[in-house]
Amino acid sequence: MPEMYTERLLLRTIHMEDVDDIFEYASNPNVGPNAGWKPHENKEETLDITKAIFLEKDSLWGIVLKDTNKLIGTIGLVDDPKRVNERVKMLGYAIGEKYWGRGITTEAAKEVLRYGFNELQLDLISVYCYSFNNRSQGVIKKCGFRHEGTLKKAEKIYDGSVYDNECYALTSDEYFDIK
Repeated sequence: MPEMYTERLLLRTIHMEDVDDIFEYASNPNVGPNAGWKPHENKEETLDITKAIFLEKDSLWGIVLKDTNKLIGTIGLVDDPKRVNERVKMLGYAIGEKYWGRGITTEAAKEVLRYGFNELQLDLISVYCYSFNNRSQGVIKKCGFRHEGTLKKAEKIYDGSVYDNECYALTSDEYFDIK
């Protein structure tokens, strides 16, 4: 999997040495619940999740600030559980709260979209978020995704809450028309 660079960021493979940085943002009670996962309670939990989800996975990157070499989030393209199509991937991301509102996630997402459409030659990239997650919806819209609709009562999260999914998609035709 290639490393990718943007103006401020390095997108790179996630390593075991990243556990402390991942725990730093994943333990924040304002980060995980926006994506449906519970805040990490300890570094052992982060270690287990890192091994299960991030290590040796294609199309998953750590978001690293070039100027500090600090991993501040993760981003990737994974199979979309709502679509059975090998030429479709779903965009997912999480970033530490102190980096919200700086355009970092949008910058990383645009590079991942470029990779998905140019290198992987995907036909469509989807992304979902909860109706209340206005920040994520902002990133999604800045990246050119189109709202497909709201999937009601779509997801039960760790605490038993059930949320609607706002469903967005970007086709390769739309992506290349945007450029």
